[in-house]
Amino acid sequence: MNNMENALVPEGAAKPAQNVRKIYETTPRSRLFLAGTLALCLLLVNAVTWPWGMGNTVTVFAWYALLLPAMGREALLRRRESRVLLAANLLLAASFALTSNPWFRLWNFLALALLVPIHTASLTAGDLLPWWRPAMVEERLGLLCRGVFCHLGTAPAALSAGREKKSVSLTVVLGAAAALGLVSVLLPILASADALFAAATRGLTEFIRLHFARGLWKLLWALALTPFLFGLLYCLRRVPARTRTHTLYTVDSALFAIILGALDVLYLLFLAVQSAGLFGGAEYLAQRGISYAEWARSGFFQMVGVTVINLAAVMASMTFSQQESRGWRAVRVLSTALIGESLVLLASAAWRMTLYVSAYGLSFKRFMTYWGMVMMALFLLSALEKVRRPDRSFCRRALPLALAGWLAVNCIPVDYLVAKNQVDRYLSGESPILSVHYLAYSLSYDTLSQLERLGPALPLAICEGDWWNMQDTAGSLVERRRAAAREDCADWRSWNLSACLAAGGR
Repeated sequence: MNNMENALVPEGAAKPAQNVRKIYETTPRSRLFLAGTLALCLLLVNAVTWPWGMGNTVTVFAWYALLLPAMGREALLRRRESRVLLAANLLLAASFALTSNPWFRLWNFLALALLVPIHTASLTAGDLLPWWRPAMVEERLGLLCRGVFCHLGTAPAALSAGREKKSVSLTVVLGAAAALGLVSVLLPILASADALFAAATRGLTEFIRLHFARGLWKLLWALALTPFLFGLLYCLRRVPARTRTHTLYTVDSALFAIILGALDVLYLLFLAVQSAGLFGGAEYLAQRGISYAEWARSGFFQMVGVTVINLAAVMASMTFSQQESRGWRAVRVLSTALIGESLVLLASAAWRMTLYVSAYGLSFKRFMTYWGMVMMALFLLSALEKVRRPDRSFCRRALPLALAGWLAVNCIPVDYLVAKNQVDRYLSGESPILSVHYLAYSLSYDTLSQLERLGPALPLAICEGDWWNMQDTAGSLVERRRAAAREDCADWRSWNLSACLAAGGR
């Protein structure tokens, strides 16, 4: 026996290392949370389809109803930002059960798709970045992804929690459910493959199609989603967030001073030309071949857009400039000047928009442009405070303003105001044309009460100047929209108060 053989342990060669099974700490109470997660997933699968309505509201409220016992009341309400986000998310969710404007529904859905995950991830017991740090979005979404995809074994662990031996009843239930699912899927396939078998099982196939097919697919989707959401709940309760330091890279302030100086000169020239047109009047513009109406009623969207660029330039300069360098004072002075010029641009854009609305009436896009101008002015004032006190956080002021502004505009009956303005202008003779189809189909059901003022027999061809369709009337169009409202109210998932009122309270 050589030296290598003598070196072996008496039991023989070492066995290869085996994969260590990940152990999850679960209790019998975890099965209740697992059942609640499955119920939430079933609700989510049922409510996610279009048209959106009260189903979205119920889903968001149900998610927080599940988070409350899973995370505890203290975790959900201990921080002010958590309470604010909770209230904001519930209000945005309630909007689906109240309004029917397609644009607000889309924007509120996108807002909830961002705010609910961020709020959920912030409930962990670990140390997190402050909410006003932009890097917190990456941190919270990273924690959310780890919770969703890295703890899929928690659902099987919860099923076996507190059981020394495998439950025969659970095995039978799971086996029966799997068998029913496979039979429901394979039976129609076999029926389509053989005409004789299809004739023999026609009744059974029709029964499965009517009662099991759609429900089965929804159940399968819910079962597939359950381990992901349940793993997230486990991660939030057990795994603290890992914080990491974020290094801020800065450059010499002279770089941003040059950029800001160029922008200041450019906007100064632009405002000088604007002033010449404003005080020179129609005669000054006519000498240059420009109509005063054309000049006054254009350009507001572009001016609002450049203020966004200006705000980004100011915030980049204040964030990435080296405060110890010689150009820091110049950066602050030039940033202040750029903010002042941007506010003047916003005022000019608002004046032009007012002239445009006085000529063509209010629309949903024009109303939201007014709202955007107000919010941009508030953001610019917040940036001015940042320039005055560089140690203050811009996001700490801007994010609450954005959230409050969005909740406020959701409370305004925009569609009703737009329809009232347009119908008033048409009935008074101020406008010869009224876009009835735009008011009826592009906005919510809130416009129908104003469209009824046109009279049921008024031909739409007269309103819209479209002489190709002489048969359609305002009354028939309103009735079609009321029928669509009744269809929305027929299903709890698409029910909303706006449709209910338009349908006559039915």
